[in-house]
Amino acid sequence: MLLVAVLGLLVVTASQALEPGTRPAPPPPVAAPAPPPGRTLVDPAAVDRDATAAIDRLVQGDSAGHVSVAALDTATGRSFGYAADNPVSTASVVKLDILETLLLQSQEGETVLGPAARDLAGRMIQQSDNAAATSLWGDLGGIPALTAANRRLGVRHTTLDDHWGSTTTPASDQVRLLAALTGTPPLASPLDADSRAFARDLMTRVAADQRWGVSAAADPGTTTALKNGWVPVDTAGGRWIVGSVGAVTAGGHPVLLAVLSEHQPSQEAGIRLVESMARLAAGAVTSRPEVVAAG
Repeated sequence: MLLVAVLGLLVVTASQALEPGTRPAPPPPVAAPAPPPGRTLVDPAAVDRDATAAIDRLVQGDSAGHVSVAALDTATGRSFGYAADNPVSTASVVKLDILETLLLQSQEGETVLGPAARDLAGRMIQQSDNAAATSLWGDLGGIPALTAANRRLGVRHTTLDDHWGSTTTPASDQVRLLAALTGTPPLASPLDADSRAFARDLMTRVAADQRWGVSAAADPGTTTALKNGWVPVDTAGGRWIVGSVGAVTAGGHPVLLAVLSEHQPSQEAGIRLVESMARLAAGAVTSRPEVVAAG
């Protein structure tokens, strides 16, 4: 109480010292704190521009106009896209869409997720078995079934074909499919917890020779859930479709990544391009906007 009384007396005394009708001068503006010596601030917009410029340098020749990249840090909500809405051929990446359609139908009682369906799903995702994908595609109802499922999954710009492997999709749609497996806002996933766990389990146990792609952006020692696609196309002079989608831990953050390409001169060249773009996209969403060491 004594402290309050003293403060009150100081305020009264100061106000009486002012001429009638005058007001105290406003306090000077407070400058933003400067970074500590040897440190600098990271501008997220500049990081995005740098990543875009780096991908521009990678996407030359026949690759120009034939890639689509999207990344989402589900912890912070930061996103990055490079031609993210550009439709690209999926090859076996579409098998993730088939899997999620199976799981939705199973939840609605339209399909029984019994041992036979689970076996087909496992072979389709873990070994990328085409015969298993064709069986499930037919059993589920083909284009009408996947179209209905995609509406619920938030997928809007994927074009399905009579043969599942001829589907085209943008990276932005693939991130929505991945978000449905994690329940990432703003979309509330129509897939229940058991369905999400089943899908993620399959995607974390793909065959060893298929663990390339978005996994290149993952922190060492972490687990990646992914689905890749790759195939040469006769009508494109034997050039390759190479794509990879999945959930990784990058920079300690959970990141959804979709990196798609077509018109690649070889599978190996396509993988190198996809992995380079995956690293750049993951880096763009996980570089922290706080202070970092200056160069």
